[in-house]
Amino acid sequence: MAAIDITNDERRPLWTRYSFSLLFYAVVTVSALAFLNLPGAQDYVGTDNDDVMRLVVVRDLLAGQGWFDNVQHRLGLEAGTAMHWSRLIDLPIAGLIVFFRQLMPESVAEAGALLAWPLSLTIPFLAMMGLAGRRMGGPQVMQIAFAMTTILVVTSNRFLPGAIDHHNVQFVLIATMAAMLVDADYKPWSFAVAGAAAAAAIAIGAETTPIVAVVCLIVAVLWAWHGSAFAAAARAFALAIAIGITVVFFATVPPSRYGEVTCDSLSIGYYGITAAGGALLFLSALLASGVRREFRFAVLAGDGVIVVATALILAPQCLRNPLADLDPLLVRLWLSNVIEAQSVLSELSSEPGTFGGFYAVGLFALLVCLSRIWMRDRVELHAILLALVAAAWGIALIQVRGAVFANLLAILPLALLISELRRHAHADPENMSIGFFFLGSALMAVPSVWAFVGVLAAEGTDGIANRLRSGEPKQTETAASADCESRTAIAPMVNLPATTVAAPSDSGSEILRFTAHRVLSAPYHRNQGGMLTELHIGLATPAEAVAFLRGANVGLIAYCPEDAQTKRLAAMKPDGLYAALGRGEIPPYLVALPQAEGSGFRLYKVDLPAE
Repeated sequence: MAAIDITNDERRPLWTRYSFSLLFYAVVTVSALAFLNLPGAQDYVGTDNDDVMRLVVVRDLLAGQGWFDNVQHRLGLEAGTAMHWSRLIDLPIAGLIVFFRQLMPESVAEAGALLAWPLSLTIPFLAMMGLAGRRMGGPQVMQIAFAMTTILVVTSNRFLPGAIDHHNVQFVLIATMAAMLVDADYKPWSFAVAGAAAAAAIAIGAETTPIVAVVCLIVAVLWAWHGSAFAAAARAFALAIAIGITVVFFATVPPSRYGEVTCDSLSIGYYGITAAGGALLFLSALLASGVRREFRFAVLAGDGVIVVATALILAPQCLRNPLADLDPLLVRLWLSNVIEAQSVLSELSSEPGTFGGFYAVGLFALLVCLSRIWMRDRVELHAILLALVAAAWGIALIQVRGAVFANLLAILPLALLISELRRHAHADPENMSIGFFFLGSALMAVPSVWAFVGVLAAEGTDGIANRLRSGEPKQTETAASADCESRTAIAPMVNLPATTVAAPSDSGSEILRFTAHRVLSAPYHRNQGGMLTELHIGLATPAEAVAFLRGANVGLIAYCPEDAQTKRLAAMKPDGLYAALGRGEIPPYLVALPQAEGSGFRLYKVDLPAE
């Protein structure tokens, strides 16, 4: 890897300057996102359930809920639901709302904050991807990396106005780690930044933990291979990740839960494993960097044994799927229908047209890295990129959500490839084959191109038109023929006395947002009790449902006949309560409320006889 200096940009042509290029692409990216999404926007919150629930959580924080109290008290059964989300995301969003409150009314302040947050994150994301490209291959690779990152941002849903879940922050952190790892000079500050980003990534979301583990392994192997030349970088990384994970653990985990192990969020398990690994790497780099390479690898192997032992002692349950304990009924009726939780085979079976958009670019990048290593072309650089892309692509094989990270990381080796093919094409303009490979590689590096071609091949022009009309799908199923999630749909519930509502999972977050009610169900795996109770209410016969309604103190049933999950419940149990309501058979303990125009809900007040 060649060292690239990003200082003294003022002496270079404008297009080669890192700072100017970052400003240019940031303006283009933010403008494109605003132009494509704001004119037709009907709401200032993102379309994903997580965006809505994040706003509910931030509102509760601003209303006085404790920093260490991560329970959503209006979700699920009486005790509420402990959310697995990090306060590290709540804090800046809450801060933006407070800032905009000084300038505008409350509702407008929320809209301003939810517009500013995701759009502002595009800047550090672009900055890291452009820096990585420049470090790998100079200004040309930097420009291509900037351009490909802009395309990825504009064609995905991670940075749209109102997208306030944690995935866009994860993009920034993964890009930061990648940009720091490709520093050929092994500057300690680069690896310190990588370590801090790794600690923050662990705290913010467990889904990127395998990628962080690979980052740690890359740093450890680089130390074992290079020894003293890499010692300062290894120490900087190790110290930063150990200190970083300690800070975020004590800053975000309630003291009462210091001894509790959770596999979907930062807890003593992830903290102990990460801190132990960081401490061991720091001591190894401090004491054993000058010994022979074989001995360094032996030391590294010993460190690995201790880290694995720590994991087995502290959190053996986290070495398997965090959703393995999910109730089979929830797996069947909920998880199996969550789009982002599908495996590679499920995705290929259900959505063959868009399959390439998720998996093809990552596979292309893997093949490019392998071929470069085989040809002994910048082996270390491509080995690092291979490991990063493979980790993300491996996650995607299990759950399609990992594909977005694979597509992100694939930009780096593919930008380097495209830059070189472009140079060869310009050097020999008469050679059509080189030009063809250049153009083909550029197109193959864009996920949306694969998705477009795949949908066109599988569904024809009608498929393209339908997807343009409907937009990008949510993470969970939605009802296309009835509105059971908007402000208009939920408006009839607003003025009703606060109570517990039994409603479809996909409507739960919206009901929490627009009303003072609590809901039994929203699509979060920690809320198994509430979700199962709502399912059993729908499946039970009208007479049997009384026990579930009474036990959960349900005061209102918000029945949405067009909700996909509700339809499945009715089909499973034709004698169940939801099937009966679908036929218009209302049991005597339910009082039908007037149905509002524009709402897909049929509301029933629960009036149970005294026991």
